[in-house]
Amino acid sequence: MTARIAGAGAPGIVRPAPAGGRRRPRRRLSAVGVVANTAMLWLCTAIAASAFWPVYQSPEFVVMVAVTTLVASTIVIAAAVFRLPGYVVVLATIVAYFALGVPIAVPDRAVSVVLPTLEGLRDLTLGTALGWKQLLTITLPVGSYQALLVPAYLLVSLSVTVSLSVALRTRFTALAALGPIVVFLAAILFGETTALFPLSTALGLTAAVLLWLSWARWHDRRAALRRGARASAVSGDVARGSIGADRSGPAGFRVLASAVLIVAIAAGGAAGATAALPPTGEREVLRSGIVQPFDPRMYASPLSGFRSYLAPARADDEMLVVDGLPADTRIRIATLDTYDGIVYSVGSETVSSESGSFTLVPYEFDQSGLAGEEVSIDVTVSGYQGVWLPTVGQLQRISFSGDDASTLRSSFYYNGTSGTAAVVDEVGSGDRYRVDAVVPAQPTGTSLQTLAPGTAEVPALGELPDEVAVALGRWVGDIDGDGARLMAALDGLRATGYISHGVSDDEPPSRSGHSADRITELLTDARMIGDEEQYAVTAAIMARELGFPARVVMGFLPDEAPVDGVTTLTGDDVSAWIEVDTAQWGWVTLDPNPAVREIPDEVPEVPTQVARPQSPVQPPIEEPDVADDQEPPDSRQNDSDTVDPLLAALLVSLQVAGWVVLAAAIVVSPLLAIIATKVRRRRRRRRASTPLQRISGGWREFEDAVLDHGLTPPPSATRSEFASVVAGTTPLMLAAAADRAVFSPSGAEPQDADRVWSSVDDVRSSLDAGLTRRRRWAARLSLASLRRGRRS
Repeated sequence: MTARIAGAGAPGIVRPAPAGGRRRPRRRLSAVGVVANTAMLWLCTAIAASAFWPVYQSPEFVVMVAVTTLVASTIVIAAAVFRLPGYVVVLATIVAYFALGVPIAVPDRAVSVVLPTLEGLRDLTLGTALGWKQLLTITLPVGSYQALLVPAYLLVSLSVTVSLSVALRTRFTALAALGPIVVFLAAILFGETTALFPLSTALGLTAAVLLWLSWARWHDRRAALRRGARASAVSGDVARGSIGADRSGPAGFRVLASAVLIVAIAAGGAAGATAALPPTGEREVLRSGIVQPFDPRMYASPLSGFRSYLAPARADDEMLVVDGLPADTRIRIATLDTYDGIVYSVGSETVSSESGSFTLVPYEFDQSGLAGEEVSIDVTVSGYQGVWLPTVGQLQRISFSGDDASTLRSSFYYNGTSGTAAVVDEVGSGDRYRVDAVVPAQPTGTSLQTLAPGTAEVPALGELPDEVAVALGRWVGDIDGDGARLMAALDGLRATGYISHGVSDDEPPSRSGHSADRITELLTDARMIGDEEQYAVTAAIMARELGFPARVVMGFLPDEAPVDGVTTLTGDDVSAWIEVDTAQWGWVTLDPNPAVREIPDEVPEVPTQVARPQSPVQPPIEEPDVADDQEPPDSRQNDSDTVDPLLAALLVSLQVAGWVVLAAAIVVSPLLAIIATKVRRRRRRRRASTPLQRISGGWREFEDAVLDHGLTPPPSATRSEFASVVAGTTPLMLAAAADRAVFSPSGAEPQDADRVWSSVDDVRSSLDAGLTRRRRWAARLSLASLRRGRRS
């Protein structure tokens, strides 16, 4: 009887019934249990937290995880040993969270490394609530930037506290493993699209969790046997013998061996499956669907202000003072890859362009895989001002100094695809910053003739002038090879063109702008006159026509060598060039601009007439008169029957009506084309593939309706400012719904899109209310919304 009870499992154990409804006795702690559960939790937490390394990549993160785990474990173990109630653990955890949060999660706000400040406590509190969203809208890694360590700090603190409390204070030890698993899943969701050692980390955590669960099962079984022995009132010798037999028997070994076998099978299967069927694309994480908060399309294209730098009042003004700039190195203001036939701009609404996605850069960019020269420059801003930050090469690190350093740093955005940097609060006179970057290696000489088009995606071109193809045919001809054809086209531009900015009386007229008609004018004039603005755009279009992904870069090109390592850039140093993506070198910088040279006199508009000798003309031969004495033959038998007058009148009427209808169709066709274009545009927006695209399309439909009804929103208005030009609360609610859908991390639902479009219909009806029929038709036929460019 004793042996049967001692060897039974938990279901067969005889336990004394609680007398008088007394509470179940507390779980007894053992030193082995405390040490083993704590060690297992630390192991699982370390493996799970390592998945956060691509997000932070800083020693502060390692210190945070270690200190948080140690402090939280101490609180839980002390509460379990002294049998303190749960609310004491909660209060102690909150106190420790705020006491240690600033030094280890917001170290920049700590005094003497260990003392919190009021600003630090504020950032800690805000980071607890808002840090999760900020972590998704920033470039990785983040290091200890601002308060972005707070989300991981909160997660590790809660995981260790809850998991260890479950392991030591309850009988459900297996549930304690959920804490590290939650940390691991959060690291995946908030991490990068490319994981660091995903298979090793996942298998390591699986092995650690299985080992912990196997040990916990074995330990709980031993405890159950002991409780059963005490409840059966067996002798101490028998109980000790039974327990000793269980401890020395093979049961524990079998459990551990089973766990190891399961892990080995799982690891082998996972490794084999990964090798046989590797992932075909990047993994989807939360940041994959987040719309970044800085939108370059809200700002005017920097190329539109190209001539402003060359105006006589600014041409000699000091723009930037750069220390450490290598000779012949270009300063990039912005990279432009989107052309709609009117203006070249930064970024695009299409998903094929990554140049429109700007993110906060808290720490650094990893450029270790880029071949080139590492440079470090110190920039002092003088006369330059704007949202676009001048940089060189591909950015690695940036640091600001001066009175506005903190403000500029927190509003600094960067796009690694195009190498374009932006500061939302704008840089101006007196600002200083240091840039560490890599200037990519470039092909030279005969290597340019062998270039092949790359695979980079750039937005589709808008309206293109036909003269580009004519000029390409004249300069490229029968040349073979993509690189050779591209070089021939650029050589044709450089050989044929002349530089004139048209800003002074000493220069021949040269119209600014780079729209399709300006490019047509450049290529068709007897003297090809323009400046870098037109030549760069023309060259980019030609490169696209030849199959090369191309983009325009605007920046500064120093005209003089550095003096004592310092380069002073003036407005006259502004320039524009192109970059083409190649299969061999990646993005290659090419300068299509002609050398500055004397422009010949203007070609006469009316060519000189050349006199040619007249050809002798023989006089006509006179023919003798022929007597007309023959009577005409009688043809009455061949005359056709007389046409019915009624049928003739009907035919004439139909002919007149046809001409009238044709004339009316010609007159009305432009109006019908306008209406058809707007209907097609509205249908495409309303039937977009995703709710977010339908909501964005609904907002653009509202904007177009406002413009077509003659209302004028303020320049560069936000959605709320745009909506305020229409009376009523519905436009403001529509703007709020669009903002919420675009910036919400949870995305948009189909019903949200339906509500937005319903509001758009209501606003359109309200705009039409009170208008005469003529004014309503004038709004429907207005070209105001169509003049804004191509809008999907």
